[in-house]
Amino acid sequence: MSKAKKEKLVVSMWQFGNYIVPFSYFIKNVFDAEFLMPPRITKKTLKLGALHSPDAICSPFKFQLGNYIEALDNGANALVQVGGPCRLTYYGEAQEQILKDLGYDFKFFNLADVNIYEPMSVWNRLKDINKDLSLKTVTKTLLIAIEMVKQMDYLEGFIRENVGFEVIPGTFELHYDEYLKEISDVTSIKELKKIYNYYVQFFKRVKINKPKDVLKVGIVGEYYTIMEPFSNHFLEKELAKRNIMIKRTMNVSSTVFQRQVPKLLKKDLKYVKYDIGATGVYTINAALEMIKDKYDGIIHVKSFGCTPEIDSMSILQRISSDHDIPILYLSFDTQTSETGFETRLEAFHDMILMQQEPKKEIKIKKKKASKK
Repeated sequence: MSKAKKEKLVVSMWQFGNYIVPFSYFIKNVFDAEFLMPPRITKKTLKLGALHSPDAICSPFKFQLGNYIEALDNGANALVQVGGPCRLTYYGEAQEQILKDLGYDFKFFNLADVNIYEPMSVWNRLKDINKDLSLKTVTKTLLIAIEMVKQMDYLEGFIRENVGFEVIPGTFELHYDEYLKEISDVTSIKELKKIYNYYVQFFKRVKINKPKDVLKVGIVGEYYTIMEPFSNHFLEKELAKRNIMIKRTMNVSSTVFQRQVPKLLKKDLKYVKYDIGATGVYTINAALEMIKDKYDGIIHVKSFGCTPEIDSMSILQRISSDHDIPILYLSFDTQTSETGFETRLEAFHDMILMQQEPKKEIKIKKKKASKK
């Protein structure tokens, strides 16, 4: 009697900006499965997630649940959830139960119990998922995925600083999408670096028209909402439209790979003495770095009800007062109005423009004085 054919795993997870590329690369190679890319987040995704989520839960939960429902409807038979520095660690169990109550039949790989800083913890959990997995495959795949993230964080940082000034609008976005497609199927670090080096040089050659007295705005805040564009109403694109140079140092490289909260606490002792949870300490540190780099304003982004970032807001208020820098606080949920968001952003833009005028006058006077 022949054995029943083993069902092919079709795995999916939730969108997380462009990080879905290294996530999908890791999953399909380590799980030995087909990866089904979840659709980009839309209002439909949010509506689906919000409909089946508790009202008071933060919006990342709703976005993720909506992604899961769309993925299952599109043919996924397995889902992945990960842990995090906040309530994300507890999302998986609730999301799995909600989806099963809705009648979906699927496997759920909840990696919240894995400690990425303990290799054996990772190895044992992955071995449970794929019994034929070799240490060589895990090591190679993990190193490539990590290198992808580091490359992406550098390139996206460069693009943020220049995209508002490109001579041909859309150049950076178009070619960055090409870069993401090229790296999605690499087979080695060498191949990955070759692609990266090409695009580094390409982006440096993109024609930009960037004035000397450019407006500079930094973005800090809760890591999901700050990194998933749909969840923050495409804040970075809106700033770029206004010819603003953007900085966001908070990314996976800085908040996961470096893991330097104790070092940051020593650095920021005046404002924060203890770890306030999630990315709260990173938020404070990033704001202080932007002040040191003479940024004109800071935007703090969070999902509604994010406790660690609520704690950081009172500290940011002190920083704003001490250093005379305006800070705009944006809190996003399923009911956040696009019109209200745009109005507040426009008012903030006008305010930092007005604050820059006296600085320009001082520079002009200094130039005239030096000529005399």
